[in-house]
Amino acid sequence: MPGNIVRGALGSVLRRIACGPECPGHSGCRDVGECDRRTDCAYARIFEPAALLTGPSGIGPSGLSDWPRPFVLRAAHLDGQALAPGQGFWLAVNVFEMRYPVFDYFERAFRELAAEGLGPGRGRADLLSAEQLEPISIPLESDVPETRRIRVVFRTPTELKSNAEPVAKPEFGVLFARARDRVSTLRSLYGAGPLEIDFEALGERASEVRMTHCQVRHLTARRRSSRTGQSHSIGGLVGWAEYEGDLSEFLPILQAAQWTGVGRHCVWGNGELRVETIGP
Repeated sequence: MPGNIVRGALGSVLRRIACGPECPGHSGCRDVGECDRRTDCAYARIFEPAALLTGPSGIGPSGLSDWPRPFVLRAAHLDGQALAPGQGFWLAVNVFEMRYPVFDYFERAFRELAAEGLGPGRGRADLLSAEQLEPISIPLESDVPETRRIRVVFRTPTELKSNAEPVAKPEFGVLFARARDRVSTLRSLYGAGPLEIDFEALGERASEVRMTHCQVRHLTARRRSSRTGQSHSIGGLVGWAEYEGDLSEFLPILQAAQWTGVGRHCVWGNGELRVETIGP
């Protein structure tokens, strides 16, 4: 999966270039633990945010021990493609960290990453351009026209869990709960704070929405960590599902989830959604 390949290499390059001159072992971070806990370490802010925010117990102020990174990769369109010499390609990064400037770090990292080579064959490339778009803001409490039917397309493998177990079908209550929790967590860590909503009541209303059609399959995929040698599942559901009910109040969070992803391994590009409104 392209996102998995890029993410692993990106972390290595960012660690090398993003630490300030005062970082121990500046060119290679000999003291990884000390470096990751420096508030002036851009690598830690981008790639290991939990290291900056957790206390001696390893638990952060929101109770999370594993904090989501403030970005997701969008490279699924490259999956299965064989690029000819000289052929151009692109990928995108959705960044949620708005408090610190990070664009220059990403641009430099991708430039070096392209020059060093990507993928099993270490194919090299030139970074021709990098563009920083205007920030996108999605009002989560705004009024939405009455909506009774939607289709959600699961563009990349999406693993949704209920009661700590992966689900075989994306029932709306489970899908919305995971989208709500992810958007709220990212907003809490990198934005204006957690969503000021009644989580339980909203979840109960979401469980009343019916799934009317479902065409999904489970895609099996695994990744092997070059650092630990361990293998992990990064598969999930792909396809689409249609839902019917009083959906208006849920749409803003689902629209935000199109940018953040939902479920596990979003940073690699998993959990990419597209939400479509269906007319009468």
